[in-house]
Amino acid sequence: MIQRTVLLKFAETTTQEQLLEVAKRFKALQSLIPGIDEIQAGLNLAEKSKEYQVILLVRFENQAALDAYTVNEHHQAVVTYIREVGRLDSIGVDIEV
Repeated sequence: MIQRTVLLKFAETTTQEQLLEVAKRFKALQSLIPGIDEIQAGLNLAEKSKEYQVILLVRFENQAALDAYTVNEHHQAVVTYIREVGRLDSIGVDIEV
C-alpha cells in the first residue's frame, strides 16, 4: 500500500469556504477513482507550518493505483479547481505502508 501526503498552500485571498470545498472535492474522489483505499482531507489545525492550509492523505492499493490517480480526469478537475482558488504551492510525499 502507498500513502500520499500532500500539504497545500493557498493565497491570502482564498476564502475559508473555498478551502473547505477543496477538502470536500478531494474526499469525493474516493468513490470516483478505483484503487483508493482511503482519503482524508481537511484544514490544518497546527500552529507550526500553518501557511499550508489544506492537508490531504490518500492510501492507494499499490503504485499502479497511484499512477492512475495522478492522470485521472476527476483528480485533474480538482487540480484545476485548486489552481482557480489560489493554490500557491504544495508539498507531496509518498511512503509504502
